[in-house]
Amino acid sequence: MKSTAERTSHPSAKRRGSVLILVLVVVVMLALAAANFSNLMTTELDAVYSSGRDVETRALVDSGAEYAAYLLEHRTEPGLENLQHNPQLFHGIVVAPSEQPLNRGRFTILAPLEQDPQSRQVRYGLMDESSKLNVNLVDKLIADETEARLTLMGLPGMTEQIADAILDWIDADDNVRANGAEVETYESKNPAYSAKNGPIDTLEELLLVDGITPELLFGEDANRNGLLDANENDGDVSLPLDNSDGVLQLGWSAFLSVNSREVNLRYDGRTKIDLNSGLLTDVYDQLEEEFGEDAAKFVIAYRISGPKDLPPEKDTSGTAASSTTAGTAQKQQQQALTGLVTALAGAVSQGTGTVTRGGIDISKGGQNKIKSIWDLIGSRADVTMNGTKSTLTSPWEADGGALQGLLPQLMDAMSTTPDPYLEGRININQARREILVGLPGMTAQMVESIVAAQSVDGSGDLTLRRSTTGWLFVDQLVDIWGMRALDPYITARGDVYRAQIIGFFDGGGPVSRVEIMIDGTQRPPRISQFRDLSNLGRGYPRPMFQPQ
Repeated sequence: MKSTAERTSHPSAKRRGSVLILVLVVVVMLALAAANFSNLMTTELDAVYSSGRDVETRALVDSGAEYAAYLLEHRTEPGLENLQHNPQLFHGIVVAPSEQPLNRGRFTILAPLEQDPQSRQVRYGLMDESSKLNVNLVDKLIADETEARLTLMGLPGMTEQIADAILDWIDADDNVRANGAEVETYESKNPAYSAKNGPIDTLEELLLVDGITPELLFGEDANRNGLLDANENDGDVSLPLDNSDGVLQLGWSAFLSVNSREVNLRYDGRTKIDLNSGLLTDVYDQLEEEFGEDAAKFVIAYRISGPKDLPPEKDTSGTAASSTTAGTAQKQQQQALTGLVTALAGAVSQGTGTVTRGGIDISKGGQNKIKSIWDLIGSRADVTMNGTKSTLTSPWEADGGALQGLLPQLMDAMSTTPDPYLEGRININQARREILVGLPGMTAQMVESIVAAQSVDGSGDLTLRRSTTGWLFVDQLVDIWGMRALDPYITARGDVYRAQIIGFFDGGGPVSRVEIMIDGTQRPPRISQFRDLSNLGRGYPRPMFQPQ
């Protein structure tokens, strides 16, 4: 009989041991392969899930864009809406309801709080492009070359050379301003190019203007959120390069626009009464029907003889921009219009004898142009009525209490131009200090008072009382003569808006962020720009855009 040692050393026994080891190796390898495959599939599933969530958050911001356009299409009278700061309307709007936070999708529309010097706060609402200076309209809105330059000089880092270069770039001629740049400057560059000599299409085009750099145009706000982030206040430790002074240096893109515009129609879409129409019969008849005989007589008297009261001597000390030469330009324009209006009126009345309304002979037409509805408030005008010389007093007294409820009606019904759009006026409810200081007739004291009054909270104070620029007068920040000087340059509501929209799920995950431009001067409103900012990060801490 063989011993135990002899049996275990038999070749067949060795082969059985080798097979066992081989099987174990194969099993281990298969297990590892299965584990790797499982991990790979899990990773792929996570990637597919993440990609799907990206698509879903993008759909959420698309919903936010359509939502904002819908709000503009169905705008009500200003006293009934608040698009500037309205958390109920813009904060955490549910698009995909779910009991599970992971599947509850929302969007938030928010903006930096313009009046926050620390650049830390946000508001929930839209950004009115009329709160910015329309760079294409500076030289058209303000005819005087010196005042046009001063309007730009309020921007941080602006110089007289760059201001004149901008004005030379957008004007239609090749004449070089005192400190400007025209064709010779740009042809000497490498590569050479020509001056635009016309309106620019995008703000980025300003980088072609002599002296303008990306730092001036975009500032330190690398992720376009309007807030001071840690990397924007750490010097050269991380991009963007900054001066680490605790203040967000905004670029000119925060102050300039090429899109601001208002519709010159009533809130219900009807045509306004054109106070400067050459047909005084139409002006009288429309005013009499809507505001009564006394109002119609007074406006016609004003058009014929102008105001009886002259403005007080102007004290330009403390003004942010002098408006002396602007008055001269307006006077020259008035004189040119007088002949045209007289000719039109004569043509209308030719062969028909004297034309009268309310006992006033209007055959010769209106010799005076109304520059602002504020010209008619609290003023007087001489007129010959039924053969007797009289002085008529405006039916609209310069009393803040009485005007507060009346101004929205007056501003809605009347206009000083038949143009379908009003362009370039500044929305004083949102405009930053840097824009206000450059407006003709604006004093330093006015600027500080307006900025201090631009409070944003949930009280609703921004609606009815701020629906017209009249709150400056009602709150005694600007007197009647100041309102008459400022009115051609200011408004309380534009019709082109910018919105920054964040799409997200309550349970976390990817976040999408876009910036859109909505042109509300069209019906239906058109989304004219759509810029995906997601590659710049979500921009805001989650507590700012997700309801708690």
